[in-house]
Amino acid sequence: MTDLAAAPSRHSSIFAFAESVIRWLDAVPYMLLALPLRVGVATIFWNSAQAKLANWETTIELFTEEYKVPLLPPEIAANLALGIELTAPVLLVLGLLTRATALVLLGMTTVIEIFVYPLAWPTHIQWAAMLLVLLCRGGGKLSLDYVLWQRVRRLFGAENI
Repeated sequence: MTDLAAAPSRHSSIFAFAESVIRWLDAVPYMLLALPLRVGVATIFWNSAQAKLANWETTIELFTEEYKVPLLPPEIAANLALGIELTAPVLLVLGLLTRATALVLLGMTTVIEIFVYPLAWPTHIQWAAMLLVLLCRGGGKLSLDYVLWQRVRRLFGAENI
């Protein structure tokens, strides 16, 4: 009988512990989550840019033979991709124009998924998930977006914005 009587209290303490862990996790500020998201996505696209720069002839060949982005000549597509992949990571790390940058990278990810590597959707859905969080929530308080927005609010009065 003592085991049966003790069971509810054991379950209660496990439940209480689980609730306290959930409360603790819920209290993690978004700014601590946004920073690794920004850096993680930036790393993906920065590394891709570095691979393109390592051998530009191979890059053009890939865009001609394998990537075949519709409506764009391979040279323009390669330069456009490189420009985005060099610019976006810098903006993300700084947290500058985070939402606009996330939107551009979501577009690029969509093009890659649909036209270039449709079977790589498990990877692309991970990128999209990170980018959707940044698009919807922004760069967080540890970003230039936040600093600049605070200045704009002070300049024009917070009640007007």
